[in-house]
Amino acid sequence: MTEELIGNCLVAQSGGPTAVINASVAGVVSEALNHVCIEEVYGGMNGVLGILREELIDLAEESQQNIRGLRYTPASALGTCRFKLRREQDYERILQVFEAHNIRFFFYCGGNDSQDTADKISKLAQSKGYALRVIGVPKTIDNDLVTTDHCPGYGSVVKYICSVVRETALDHEAMGQHDLVSIVEVMGRNAGWIAAGSTLAKAKDNPNDAPHLIYLPERPFSKDKFVDDVQRVLKKNRYCLVVVGEGLTDKDGNYIANSASGQDAFGHQQLGGIGDFLANLVEENLAVKARSSKLGTGQRAAAHCSSQTDNDEAFMAGKSAVKAAVEGETDKMVILVRAEGDAYACETSLAPLSEIANGVKDIPEDWIAEDGVSMTAKFIKYCQPLIQGEVNVPFENGVPSYVRLSRRRIRKVLDPHEFE
Repeated sequence: MTEELIGNCLVAQSGGPTAVINASVAGVVSEALNHVCIEEVYGGMNGVLGILREELIDLAEESQQNIRGLRYTPASALGTCRFKLRREQDYERILQVFEAHNIRFFFYCGGNDSQDTADKISKLAQSKGYALRVIGVPKTIDNDLVTTDHCPGYGSVVKYICSVVRETALDHEAMGQHDLVSIVEVMGRNAGWIAAGSTLAKAKDNPNDAPHLIYLPERPFSKDKFVDDVQRVLKKNRYCLVVVGEGLTDKDGNYIANSASGQDAFGHQQLGGIGDFLANLVEENLAVKARSSKLGTGQRAAAHCSSQTDNDEAFMAGKSAVKAAVEGETDKMVILVRAEGDAYACETSLAPLSEIANGVKDIPEDWIAEDGVSMTAKFIKYCQPLIQGEVNVPFENGVPSYVRLSRRRIRKVLDPHEFE
């Protein structure tokens, strides 16, 4: 029987936000309040950066209305960061903060790099003999975390993009005369899950619906083939709508379009501009109009057009993380497991943090059609259940009304000059 651990819990968020990451925090808080072994429920401001600065807030003091409101509020209510722990003293400092506030349960909501950070913090605690249970909560719109069937955040971004594609398609159908090409650039660094999801915008009874062409990082890009693809579509349709992932690469694995902003804290190349590149390619080679649109951060923040299934699973992941830690689990991340059978159902399980950190899950080859620019029925069967249901977002004066946490700070007890 696992020995009971008594102390405080801390939850933090990291990396790019999603429309449902706050639902996971709501799940953590709601479940933590049910266990007497968890004495206080704290939130870390701005991920590990806030923990280093000893910037903690009391989540148990938040109103129940605020905690419930997290279920439909986008972005990261606790703040986030893209800060990489590089120095040994940074890890030591985090453990000092944990000891100073008797943090015995740590829940980190994030993607690949975040789970790597959580794993290293846990390993340090073990080496120092400090009793700490660490559970990762999956988060990424990219849907590229290994071991989990899918990731909270993915279903909502696909639902939003499909809505944009359908609405844009109606506009272009009215405007086009076999001479209009539109490029929609979506997120997705190394895996094309988001771009692939746009295929759900097609009506079941009309395979010629937009998007007509989908370009994924999984397939090397050819300029000549792209121009031929566009010409083929324009012969049959009044317009051609293309969805492209920002991480598109050539046959040598080089990004087609890099942002001028360089790399982030984790060494990832900043991407952007593939939509403009393809639009210019069209105008240089074909006598037609071309335009591009980059959805940017709007696609991950659109809670007003998010998936109820996604929201429910994000909340479930937060609750499951707390249950696992209380039962004695550590060094694990909550994963989503799809039940077998025709009817969609999902439950949670656990996978070692060490298996998830820094891995990338690509789209299976047989989910991409032979033409390389469309998806097979296997992908549609996988993705369709994830966008079901609409989140009930309250409106005030005609615009969505979201919550903000009161963020009552916990008194600092450490020397602030120890971290610089």
